Amino acid sequence: MSLDHILLGLLREPASGYDLKRLFDERIAHFWAAELSQIYPTLKRLEGRRWIRSRSAASMRGPRKRLYHLTPEGRRELVSWLSGPPRYGDERFSYLAQLFFMGELGDLNRTLRFLRGLREHFTAKLAALRSLERMWGDADPRYPDRLPDEDLHVHLALRKGLLSLEAHVSWCDESIARVAARAPDHGRGRRSRVVRKSDNRRLHE
Repeated sequence: MSLDHILLGLLREPASGYDLKRLFDERIAHFWAAELSQIYPTLKRLEGRRWIRSRSAASMRGPRKRLYHLTPEGRRELVSWLSGPPRYGDERFSYLAQLFFMGELGDLNRTLRFLRGLREHFTAKLAALRSLERMWGDADPRYPDRLPDEDLHVHLALRKGLLSLEAHVSWCDESIARVAARAPDHGRGRRSRVVRKSDNRRLHE
């Protein structure tokens, strides 16, 4: 999957570069992230391919902005991408590479701190997606199984993000418990709070 096609999908409605960045942050950050420094060069490349066009437009605040929209050629490329088989990329998890070699440090307490930090990160992301799901459900009585087809596909992607993050948190809990059983000071109150029943209840609220 490429940023090119993600932008084509988001440009089914005209949008500025800042609009696109907001859509990334609000709607698809759980599976794809992009910065303005990546978005603008990609937009320029797509315009060079004639997959999108841009025009100057008035802005409610500040100087005029540039709006981008799909061309018929861009629409055909988007449809071709969507009509193809699933695209698999080689996912790279920097934190797993760190963990893989962390035995070099010879300090299980550092490993525990690392894993606890990971759990906090995943828990925060999970809470954000759960909040998004709750707000969507509260705002739309059709949610989830009577949504229009377009929104149904958005919902399916959201559920994948939620379930993946739940698995990440579960893996952290398992790993923390196993490392804590070996760490020299695990009996001094340094056991991860995340494995307590009360926290697990909060996680699934």
